[in-house]
Amino acid sequence: MSRLVVWHDGACPLCRREIVLMRRLDRRGVIEFVDVAGDGDVACPLDRETLLARFHAREDGRILSGAAAMWRAIPLLRPLGLAARSPIVLAGLEAAYRLFLKVRPRLQALARRAG
Repeated sequence: MSRLVVWHDGACPLCRREIVLMRRLDRRGVIEFVDVAGDGDVACPLDRETLLARFHAREDGRILSGAAAMWRAIPLLRPLGLAARSPIVLAGLEAAYRLFLKVRPRLQALARRAG
């Protein structure tokens, strides 16, 4: 498997927690996590605002939106990532994610308070 690049918002407490978990699960070290919240060069063809809005990944040379590519790279989560290739499953995950984005600011505030 080629190296997967995942861009994430390191300033978001929810994203940081998820990335900590994904790093632990990535025992083979096939994922390169890039924090786009800083001022550094993120070497991605997408603008910073787009990258901060949700996870993006480069898988096999393609830029993808969402966490499914990351899931496919982690053996424990691979079945979910493979299922996300189905248009029906992907549509359901996308709908759930859009609902999550509506409550994300409140969840971020709670996560910041929790430390």
